[in-house]
Amino acid sequence: MKKFYSNNKLLIIALVLLLGLFLFDSNKGIEATKSAVYNFKSVGMILPPIFILIGLLDVWVPKEVMVKFMGHGSGLKGGAIAVFLGAVGAGPLVVSFPIAALLIKKGARLAYVFLFLGAWTSVKLPIFMFELANFGYKFTTLHVISSMTIYYIGAIILEKTMSPKAKAIMEEKANKYA
Repeated sequence: MKKFYSNNKLLIIALVLLLGLFLFDSNKGIEATKSAVYNFKSVGMILPPIFILIGLLDVWVPKEVMVKFMGHGSGLKGGAIAVFLGAVGAGPLVVSFPIAALLIKKGARLAYVFLFLGAWTSVKLPIFMFELANFGYKFTTLHVISSMTIYYIGAIILEKTMSPKAKAIMEEKANKYA
């Protein structure tokens, strides 16, 4: 039972807070519950296909291929692949984390994994198309170039400043969960 509580701390805290909200203001508690159920449904519709695709990628793409195209010796090609994968990703940011874990497991350079996550957040195709249609090509071009430059520099700095212990922990967790 102790293990259950330690593995589900956030869920338990969220349920206690929701119960407290019900006691404090039942209308807001009902609204919060409806919102939580809606979010669980929407993520529940996206995650199974993503996990299937991750499983297929894990089986079909050998580690050597991933290292060749996104490893330390891949150069800018690895960064371009990371941006492309992030740009064509579907779903909320939470969906990108299992993919990032798989990239780490397969030997992708950490900087490119960070770049992939950055691209997922700001240059996904739907966001890009929305910005282009609503803000024009100048704004969109400036946004994409500036954000990708910042993400690229930040990813390199983050990778270089991470301790070997932090990298090992990240790789261990990626191997465990991917």
